[in-house]
Amino acid sequence: MKRYVIFLSLLVFMTVPFTSLAVETVDFEVRTTKNLLNLCDVSPEDTMYAEAINFCHGYLIGAYHYHKASRKGPNTQSQICVSEPTPSRNETIDMFVEWAKANPQHHNELPVETEFRFLIETWPCPQ
Repeated sequence: MKRYVIFLSLLVFMTVPFTSLAVETVDFEVRTTKNLLNLCDVSPEDTMYAEAINFCHGYLIGAYHYHKASRKGPNTQSQICVSEPTPSRNETIDMFVEWAKANPQHHNELPVETEFRFLIETWPCPQ
């Protein structure tokens, strides 16, 4: 009987489609890229969808604006040269989410470092 229960449990586990986990409050601490990815890739059905998606956008845009502001000077140079026409904010965030999913080796890094790794790889400046 015990074997039957274990077998049945494994069978159910293997046949149930994997779904993304719900956003957790710890994700809002954004200690890792995975935390930020959880917020940015939240399902619209998640009870914290509005908070998560707005936090995602605010985090990514705030870091990028800080970068732009820190590069405003005669002797500064950016490593990011966004192509024309400039993609929309939502398109860029979607691109980041897809890139981050495809690069799980960066999931335990600081999210701001991963964001700029993505931006520099996607839109490098000519040397």
